[in-house]
Amino acid sequence: MLILIPISVAIDISQRIDKFLAHDDLTVIQIIDEYYKNFIIYYVNTFMPLALFIAVILFTSKLSGNTEIVAITNARVSFTRFMYPYFLGATLITVFALVMNHFVVPTSTKERKEFESKYFQRKNYTDNIVENFSLQLNDSTYMYLKFYSFKSSEGQHFAIENYKGIELSKKLTANRIRWNEKDSTFSLLQYKYREIQKDKDSIYMSGKLDTTFAFTPKDFLFKSALAQELTSDELISFIEISKKRGVKNLNSYLVELYKRTSLPISSYILTIIAVALTFKKRRGGLGINLAMGVGIMFIYIFFLKVAEVLGAVAGANSLIYVWVPNFVFGLVALYLYLNARK
Repeated sequence: MLILIPISVAIDISQRIDKFLAHDDLTVIQIIDEYYKNFIIYYVNTFMPLALFIAVILFTSKLSGNTEIVAITNARVSFTRFMYPYFLGATLITVFALVMNHFVVPTSTKERKEFESKYFQRKNYTDNIVENFSLQLNDSTYMYLKFYSFKSSEGQHFAIENYKGIELSKKLTANRIRWNEKDSTFSLLQYKYREIQKDKDSIYMSGKLDTTFAFTPKDFLFKSALAQELTSDELISFIEISKKRGVKNLNSYLVELYKRTSLPISSYILTIIAVALTFKKRRGGLGINLAMGVGIMFIYIFFLKVAEVLGAVAGANSLIYVWVPNFVFGLVALYLYLNARK
């Protein structure tokens, strides 16, 4: 990790240096504190299970090359007992990665993305608007919005409908809607309130109404990148609220939630594979062991990325797809473990 991270930082600096210099108000301390601190946290956590895999291969290959394992085996130490220290190390890495994934990294990612948005990305008009947006607030209430601009905090053609069964009972519409950040209220301009009764309709119209709703402009945002910026408890709460509001495809959020657990758990699987592959002394020594290890690592990453993409597709079972790489490589690890015990 001490080799990988400085190289990653150096490459990133070479790509970002012109953007840093383009902002006169941007200090070195600010770049380190707001960007590279969070950059390092993210990539350390991402590479940790894979770095553990390579470390186990290097260490066990050294033991095997020096015939240390032959002496251990002749002392009637079982392969399972030989694995104890490895599992202890894998457990420390797994616990650390779980805490980082669920609580630390999302907060760090949010700060890093805010920095990138402010200094790296060009402002795109389409990123600041929402069109033809709908939201189910509860079992009987639905909200519609034809257009909303986050830059001006204003929207057009707003409506809220309330139903009794399948029959419309109340409807509130407004030509324009404005969000007031100061007091967290909405201003409805040129609004009309209609209440449908048994034998007549009650209609009230006016120029302006200041009110509150069970949503804010943040609820108009729906993008998978947002999931990376939410801690796990926030993400679970967001998913539950979105389900109640009738949001159909939440798989990208579910993939992010499940991945935060599946990737750290892979430390055990990769550790077993690494030890089982390098337990015996091979012709070619460290080089052949390292080549096999890197090959398996890239295959695992490939499976992981494919599973994430497929798991985010509407209608897919995200939990199964996210855990498929661990299941497949878990079977490989079990086979290698049983074979190494012999």
